[in-house]
Amino acid sequence: MMTSYLEKLYDTYGQSFVIDEVLFEQQTDSWHLIIFRNQEFGTVMALDGIIQTTERDEFIYHEMLTHVPLFAHGDAKRVLIIGGGDGGILREVLKHPEVEHVTQVEIDQAVIDMCKTYLPKHSDGAFDDPRANIVIADGIEFVCESTEKFDVIISDCTDPVGPGEVLFSSRFYEGCKNCLNEGGVFVAQNGVSFMQIEEVQTTRRRLSPYFADQSFYCAAVPTYIGGNMTLAWGSDNAQLRRVDLETLQARFEKAGFKSRYYNPEMHQGALALPQYVVDALAEV
Repeated sequence: MMTSYLEKLYDTYGQSFVIDEVLFEQQTDSWHLIIFRNQEFGTVMALDGIIQTTERDEFIYHEMLTHVPLFAHGDAKRVLIIGGGDGGILREVLKHPEVEHVTQVEIDQAVIDMCKTYLPKHSDGAFDDPRANIVIADGIEFVCESTEKFDVIISDCTDPVGPGEVLFSSRFYEGCKNCLNEGGVFVAQNGVSFMQIEEVQTTRRRLSPYFADQSFYCAAVPTYIGGNMTLAWGSDNAQLRRVDLETLQARFEKAGFKSRYYNPEMHQGALALPQYVVDALAEV
């Protein structure tokens, strides 16, 4: 009998994956985690009925959440990652030769250990890089209490339900702003805009007291169903969203690594928003 996993992010709409093999499963009083193999997407991790990441298409999400802010900034030496226990964001950040130090704040060491075991290609050795400082702590408490400053902050969090909800709060955004160097950039996962437009509006509303320039950019990740994923953007320097193509190309060539999704043209295109998102933001 063929077993399948039905994602339950939306009440009236979803997607299912054939489970070829269960690699890990744990049910506690507060959450359910499963890691399984699927012929099309490789290793898949799901938490509480929501797909978190897959081996097949993770590179799209991780490259776009990382390289757009880093190449827009152009000289980020210190980077902060909130969440991202699978190591994909850390892997991509460390490809930038100008980055001297990365602090990653993950709430649970067990998440990192599990992903090293079952999703080793996500981190690809990044946790062992001497530039990486892994802090096991609550992300919101870290940004609210830290005296360190960073050029780019990347929030790689689950959807705004359950424990991940606080990473979409005004207090979290205020803490991130206080941790940013002048001219820095904050980015965050913000759901699929077609299905979750209210979240886009709420994030804009909550970012606006802290960042002079708040917007979003897009990436299409197959397993995050419903169309383009919106990635939140906050900075006091509006010019960072308007870096010309020639400059982006020069920075990309200087970095000297190969990508699978990101390129300077995609970078510029991603910053253009569908009209329904533009209209929704205008209502805020």
